[in-house]
Amino acid sequence: MKCHRVNELVELLHPAWQQEPDLNLVQFLQKLAQEAGYQGNLNGLTDDILIYHLKMRGSDKTDAIPGLVKDYEEDFKTAILRARGIIKE
Repeated sequence: MKCHRVNELVELLHPAWQQEPDLNLVQFLQKLAQEAGYQGNLNGLTDDILIYHLKMRGSDKTDAIPGLVKDYEEDFKTAILRARGIIKE
């Protein structure tokens, strides 16, 4: 894991964990894993799962995943034309 990933995870984890002060870190990670739908062992839980779950936690189920919003186009035709380089930024 790169240093910026650690920083991002800590920045997201800190305020969320403060809302659950009665849980220790492992218990809180287990809770996040369950919320995210992760069913494996905790040692297989990736930073990506935690980061995206913490970013999306509390948002509407229909909200776009952070990082994909920048690529979102209202209609399919515009998306194809932009992907082929016909429409420039």
